[in-house]
Amino acid sequence: QVQLVEAGGGLVQAGGSLRLSCVASRRAFSPYAMGWFRRAPGKEREFVTSIDWSSGITYSKESVKGRFTISKDNTKNAVYLQMNSLEPEDTAIYYCAAQPDGRRIWAYWGQGTQVTVSS
Repeated sequence: QVQLVEAGGGLVQAGGSLRLSCVASRRAFSPYAMGWFRRAPGKEREFVTSIDWSSGITYSKESVKGRFTISKDNTKNAVYLQMNSLEPEDTAIYYCAAQPDGRRIWAYWGQGTQVTVSS
């Protein structure tokens, strides 16, 4: 079993920045991909961005392109989400997730971290 532990959420004013981190607990864990999802109040959970572990190819929701950047550190089994130009609409619980293999199933999830953007 792999545990994903997120950190870095908080309260920020619109236009500000936050950096989220997510570390996988198992040292030998080599995911196929890791990513970030979010759930805003009263809405369904949605995909935000992901990165393929070997190639570094990234995928992102259209509304965050140019503002959010996902990156990884293979040596630390960590993935990061740099969020700039935050908007009140970005307010949500952000979840880290991992795909263990090429079946592309998000099998592992973190507990979530709250991001609140005030206007």
